[in-house]
Amino acid sequence: MIKIALTKGRIEKNIEKLLGELGYDIDPMVNKDRKLLVELGDELQIVFVKAIDVVNLVNAGVVDLGIVGSDTIYENPSEKYSQLTDFETGKCYFALCGFPSYNDIPSGTIKRIATKYPNIARTYFEKKGQEIEIVKLQGSVELGPIIGLSDAIVDIVETGDTLRANGLSVIEPIGAVSTRLIGNNERVKENEYEIRSFVEKIQEYKKQLLYTSVSKNNR
Repeated sequence: MIKIALTKGRIEKNIEKLLGELGYDIDPMVNKDRKLLVELGDELQIVFVKAIDVVNLVNAGVVDLGIVGSDTIYENPSEKYSQLTDFETGKCYFALCGFPSYNDIPSGTIKRIATKYPNIARTYFEKKGQEIEIVKLQGSVELGPIIGLSDAIVDIVETGDTLRANGLSVIEPIGAVSTRLIGNNERVKENEYEIRSFVEKIQEYKKQLLYTSVSKNNR
């Protein structure tokens, strides 16, 4: 039985649908109520957790696989797990955002950047050779520039509606975000056949979706 840590919420609902279309009996997921662990037949065991705990459980080796957004993966890198496939769902992107006046800040100035993702922000600015001061916020990071706490923010952008409503805009995209499958390296080796078969099912499903989409567009 493959043990999978799954991010609760929107990712959970997307994966629930996918597993159903792959032929798994998802009734235990649909009707789990407050259960934190369910089994889909004798093939899959699903543990429902917050995003950061997906990475924690995979790192600890108490589950084989984890399904989580790549934002969490990039913010919490580890050599104990590897990315196995991209579900290509939950797509959005990281971006540096702020008021247009951000571009008028003199070069060499140590900029204050509000973010929930300090590792991603530091890596981005290090590649640009720029020194920054991180302002860690857990709520609406857009408040940083609005109240003068920071010069800009690094955050996930989906629709951009919140940015526009507050006079902010994307200054520069940083990188794409989507839902990924990660695996504990040791447990993947131990359960290579089962996990490879599971990953191949997902990849074949993605190919079929692409083929169907292309066929419809060519009609």
